[in-house]
Amino acid sequence: MKVDTRVFGTIEIDDDKIIRFPGGIIGFPEMTDFALVHNEEKGKDAPIRWLQSMQEPEFAMPVMDPLRVAPDYNPEVEDDLLAPIGPMTEENTLVLVTVSVPSDLTKMTVNLQAPIVINADARKASQIIVDTEKYPIKFPIYDIIKAQKKEGESC
Repeated sequence: MKVDTRVFGTIEIDDDKIIRFPGGIIGFPEMTDFALVHNEEKGKDAPIRWLQSMQEPEFAMPVMDPLRVAPDYNPEVEDDLLAPIGPMTEENTLVLVTVSVPSDLTKMTVNLQAPIVINADARKASQIIVDTEKYPIKFPIYDIIKAQKKEGESC
């Protein structure tokens, strides 16, 4: 499937790479089909990837692995909230969080309270609200990513 995206221009997405959100995502319940894409120039190891909507090519959400910025991140999620996306195992579970990138990059944050849980085997996902104050909605990440980048350059 070819998609004309705002972020990446025209890209081709194989049908087996599409991730379905049976209930949509928070704020956009009508958007149910996404592909996880990365900036080719930065490679697959870049901290930020994108959830690209297949229904609305103008919509792409920056996401990242929360463990890159919060190594102890381990929210408790009710099993029945994940039932629509199939049986979860450690091997087939991918957890991502949305990234907010304002014009002042030093104010970049991730939302640790609404993780996206993906069942990689079933290619289904759900965005879950974690009912705890332990994880903030706006967790600052600029300094963490900057330090990691500097650390990587010195290796």
